Amino acid sequence: MTETPNLNYIKEVAGGNEEFEKKFLNIIQDEFPREKEEYLKFLGSGELEEAGKVVHKIKHKLGILSMNGSYHMAIQYEEDLKYGEMKLKEDFFRILQTVEAFIFKNYVS
Repeated sequence: MTETPNLNYIKEVAGGNEEFEKKFLNIIQDEFPREKEEYLKFLGSGELEEAGKVVHKIKHKLGILSMNGSYHMAIQYEEDLKYGEMKLKEDFFRILQTVEAFIFKNYVS
């Protein structure tokens, strides 16, 4: 699954208010790397239920970045992690990399 993140939803919510758009994107740029790191830490230590809780947080950012297919996949992955299932791990990691590249390409301060 290859989706390209975009700012369409943020722009829609902001209604042309560029300052609001910047603040919204800054929040994602601040939170996403920490959540990715936390997810990887829990995954590495075998704490899959905790990793699933972080996937829950990340999935909302996928929706905000108009990645609807990825959002729905994250819902399934979050549920899978509760039961110790990691078959979507590689797909989710690719999504994380895509989002990370996008948010820092669109870095605003």
